[in-house]
Parts: sequence; structure tokens; C-alpha cells
Amino acid sequence: MHELFRRVPEEERRWQERANCLGVDPELFFPERGASTREAKSVCAGCAVRLDCLEYALRNHEKFGIWGGLSERERRRLRRRRALGEIGAINASA
Repeated sequence: MHELFRRVPEEERRWQERANCLGVDPELFFPERGASTREAKSVCAGCAVRLDCLEYALRNHEKFGIWGGLSERERRRLRRRRALGEIGAINASA
């Protein structure tokens, strides 16, 4: 099991066990600055638990990597919009 999963309480891991990224090299989701995120986002695109992953990242203030198909910058923008009351719950167009 990847070290990331060990940090998460068991009850919160259920969605991670169904994720498309399970078994994919974690380095793909933590690209070097300026590198493409396209491949990582393509893994997330069809994932049944993409929104659970994104919500986890937002709730736990994950600052690095691709989570739920969004980059750090995209998650910051989403958090800012939430704080301003522009949006509520995550939806598929986030």
C-alpha cells in the first residue's frame, strides 16, 4: 500500500481503494514544476471517485499534486470561489 494511503484513517480509505490511480506510479500525480499534468488528469477523468478525491484534497489542504483531476492552482481557485460563496458543493464542472 502506498504511503499516502497509510496516513488516511481506514474509514476514509474506502474511496481510494476504488480509484483509477490505484497501482499507477504516484510520481505521475506530482509532476515537476512546469511539466504537463495531462496524463495524470486523464487517469482522473473517468474515475468513479474523482469527486471524493477532490473533496479529500480540499478538506485536507493538499498543496501539491493532482487530486480529483485538479492541479494545485485549480484547487486554490476552487477554494477561493467557495470562500466567496460563488459555489457550494463540488460538481462535475468544477
